[in-house]
Amino acid sequence: MNDQSKILVIGGGISGVTTAIEASEVGSNVILVEKTPSLGGRVSGFHQYFPKLCPPTCGLEINYKRLRANPNVQVYINSEVLSVEGEAGKFKVKVRKNPTFVNEKCVACDHCTEVCPAERINDFNAGMDKTKAIFLPNKMAYPPRYVIDRPACEPGCSKCVDACKYGAIDLDMQAQEIEIEVASVVVATGWKPYDAKKLTNMGFSSVPNVINNIMMERIASVSGPTKGQILRPSDQKPVENIVFVQCAGSRDENHLPYCSSICCLGSLKHAKYVLEQNPDAKVYIFYIDIRTPGKYEDFVAKVQAEPNVKMIKGKVANIVAGENGGVLVEAEDIHNQVKVHLDVDMVVLATGMESSLRGQEQVAGIELDEYGFIPAELQKKGIFSAGVAKRPVDVNSSIQDSTGAALKAIQTAMRN
Repeated sequence: MNDQSKILVIGGGISGVTTAIEASEVGSNVILVEKTPSLGGRVSGFHQYFPKLCPPTCGLEINYKRLRANPNVQVYINSEVLSVEGEAGKFKVKVRKNPTFVNEKCVACDHCTEVCPAERINDFNAGMDKTKAIFLPNKMAYPPRYVIDRPACEPGCSKCVDACKYGAIDLDMQAQEIEIEVASVVVATGWKPYDAKKLTNMGFSSVPNVINNIMMERIASVSGPTKGQILRPSDQKPVENIVFVQCAGSRDENHLPYCSSICCLGSLKHAKYVLEQNPDAKVYIFYIDIRTPGKYEDFVAKVQAEPNVKMIKGKVANIVAGENGGVLVEAEDIHNQVKVHLDVDMVVLATGMESSLRGQEQVAGIELDEYGFIPAELQKKGIFSAGVAKRPVDVNSSIQDSTGAALKAIQTAMRN
């Protein structure tokens, strides 16, 4: 297959990986570009995900195995697409491959981290702990290769080079720009959690034990900062009572006016995490409406039936620090027409999904809507969006959508 029949996939999360695999396994040549040092996206950071409440190893490891066995997929990590020009069947693409300072000889032996004297904030764990300046992006990193955060290194240090007996570390590695030609493009750039600091009444960043839903996933994960124990960040105290705040920034004209579709299920899942570790824990969920489409209704009913789960319809008005690390929550209870005041160990804000592209005017030559998404009506011939790049959806819907995007990309490549 010539260059004009290749497919470019932008984004290496669950949507991008699915698109790449589905297209390549029917014979298409695929170039998969991911801006971070590892594939997997948001799903790789989950403790469990719907519909089966599997750990990431359940779905991603199978996909990684398929990638390793597939010569039709070329993966560029730590890379970004600079431009896409041309038309369907004849797109010219510029890609910048940013240096990781570790080459393909790396066997992830960990000898380098043992001698590294510098540390960096661990963004994979949402800033709740640190790694060495040379680090494996996560336990399931694909490719399983270390990366160096050069700004975090001590000046003049090369201890990792001396420790690596495989010659895998290249501190002189430079960025490279390459040009490729492809027939079609799939944008699968995913999402980020809405910045909870903008919710000034919710105490995020000012009250130590107020976290967002992504942080909760990492706390519950065995590869997270507390090794899977649900402990509050300030003092590592086991959580005995907890508040979940739904629609934190979603369905709000001042923030995200749309429903992010996953937040209700996410908080119910988090309540399950808490009760699995401590059946006597008290769980309070403040909500506007519970939106759990289709087959998830059974899961909702199961969590609601828990005697220590209290669902309260109403908005949270204010969150401030209490005594001894506690969190004071002031909210409304619409059904009982009263104000509620709670003193709890921890608060989790169910922040909405924001497009990773928000703030940009366009990507791959396509204009974005006002929230950074690429709905079907904004797609153009030969360039398609998939998963949350198109609209807020759950993992299962993202996978289905990405399979459809792969088919469209294949059809374009075959016709041009």
